[in-house]
Amino acid sequence: MPRAVREQQMLDAAVRIFGQRGYRAASMDEIAEVAGVSKPLVYLYLNSKEELFTACIRREAAALVAAVRGGVSGGGVSGGAPADRQLWAGLRAFFTHTAERPDAWVVLHQQARTQGEPFAAEVTVMREEIVAFVTSLIAEAAREAHRKPELADREVAGLAQALVGAAESLAGWANGDPSVSAKEAAATLMNFAWAGLGELMEGRRWLP
Repeated sequence: MPRAVREQQMLDAAVRIFGQRGYRAASMDEIAEVAGVSKPLVYLYLNSKEELFTACIRREAAALVAAVRGGVSGGGVSGGAPADRQLWAGLRAFFTHTAERPDAWVVLHQQARTQGEPFAAEVTVMREEIVAFVTSLIAEAAREAHRKPELADREVAGLAQALVGAAESLAGWANGDPSVSAKEAAATLMNFAWAGLGELMEGRRWLP
């Protein structure tokens, strides 16, 4: 079996065990057993438990970002589509991906963030890329609504952070309830977010 294929099998097994057991409780023996290889072979390919966990984070982070970007660029939604359609496509792709790979989402959203550096830094890179992507969509929505956008760059950045944070929390909730579909989770957040964004685009603000 080619090395690359064998390594992916090991990463698949590691994501499953890290997601279900947690980083600290996961053992290399169990990962090797699930992967169908010997423990020395896991060490030969990936050197240590820390490097194996880092490889899992990087692979799953890249897959999630690619899924979101692919959801917007594929499926008949082009970069020239209205901003709300692009955001909807991105949200559906995000929730579909996290629902299909719940162990990977636990690794990214819970385990990596709570095990200190350098693991948390790996997730931060992924999150910043997604936030930047959402920021561009919100900025585009403002341009569509106004020839001279009224939303300041700082406000757009804050809205993107809030939206991504809400999506992260909602994914955990949706994955914990089998009755919630990815489409339903995406629609819940879209209705919550876009109603407020729509008001802002029209210049109607809530003031204390």
